[in-house]
Amino acid sequence: MIKVFGVGRGAKKKDDGGTGEAASSDATADGKKQPGEIRIQKELDELDVPPQCKLQFPDKNNIMSFVLDLRPDEGFWRSATYRFTFTISPLYPHEAPKVKCDTKIYHPNIDLQGNVCLNILREEWKPVLSISSVIYGILHLFSEPNPNDPLNHEAAKMLRDDRFEFERVVARSLRGFTFQGAQFPRLV
Repeated sequence: MIKVFGVGRGAKKKDDGGTGEAASSDATADGKKQPGEIRIQKELDELDVPPQCKLQFPDKNNIMSFVLDLRPDEGFWRSATYRFTFTISPLYPHEAPKVKCDTKIYHPNIDLQGNVCLNILREEWKPVLSISSVIYGILHLFSEPNPNDPLNHEAAKMLRDDRFEFERVVARSLRGFTFQGAQFPRLV
């Protein structure tokens, strides 16, 4: 499990429809926004994402659901783009965001169903953390995969036991090959 608490600041890259502001979602029936919605709006207004990341809001009226396109510039998965869907609970920040990888990937910390193993998305989530913390945590998984706390146990074992074979399998998966019965999309 990757441990992430602090974050840095990078270049802004948000798809805001050209308005310069994050999208806004619907208020409650009485016109008031939920506390989670207020917090996420503030975070999005102040968010600086790394240059290899881009946020998009498929529903411009819903800031509680968005996608992150991430294109690592180092590591085994460099030069491919991976999409993550974020779903934010109305109880945010008291409840961690739900994050799913929509792009099939051979990775020790992301299983073939897209579940992400990142400590701050589970037991180490604290209300002082933010969407920025999660984005940097996911980015860190691409530069420093952790085979000691895996979701994909086969990938973790291969990374621990035979790094060169792991690199070969990842490279083949990025070219759209099938491995262990899983067909991967062509990403490079």
